[in-house]
Amino acid sequence: MQLWTAFLQTGWVGKSVLAILLIFSLASWAVIFIISRRFRRSAIASQRFMAAFRRAKRLVDVQTATAATAQSSLVGLFKAGYAEIEAQVAHAKGTQTIRSLDSVERSLLRASRIESARLSRYLPFLATTAAATPFIGLFGTVWGIMDSFANIGAMGTTSITAVAPGISEALINTAAGLFAAIPALLAYNHFVQKMRQARGEMEDFTLEFLNLTERNFM
Repeated sequence: MQLWTAFLQTGWVGKSVLAILLIFSLASWAVIFIISRRFRRSAIASQRFMAAFRRAKRLVDVQTATAATAQSSLVGLFKAGYAEIEAQVAHAKGTQTIRSLDSVERSLLRASRIESARLSRYLPFLATTAAATPFIGLFGTVWGIMDSFANIGAMGTTSITAVAPGISEALINTAAGLFAAIPALLAYNHFVQKMRQARGEMEDFTLEFLNLTERNFM
């Protein structure tokens, strides 16, 4: 109730700032939900895919597991690497060999960048929210303080009646800026750590894929 009263006492500039901060906050929570779900699904699918990959003695045996684990970032790497192997085998005139393991590695690296970009999609928005919203709130704070001084000048008194609306506007904008920024900052740092783990898993998978390729096609 007190927050609602404070909101009603703010001017149009303060209300505009609060509306912007509310949009940022709602959007950042939506992004947090989307990215969390993406990482969770990818992690579950990756565990299932790696179990199938490590059981397989040949790369062709892994193909059947890709459909059921398509949300794994590792599946994208596998498909890119396997497509390069098939292209080289097709030019090998009937022999099941490849000429260049480096080409396979480059395909895996390209796929790794694509999958990293997919996993981290919308992540920069959280960084923007964490960095920008405190300053947007600060603008509302400064404006509220300016209102207080303007009321003091207009009323010729420093009574609580003169300064309360402006101070209230300043404080609620400060709080709203922090409310939008803190969850976005915490989530951003958490997802950056998740991205590091995902890149490490993709690097490990690249090495395992190249080892299996070398055993089967060279």
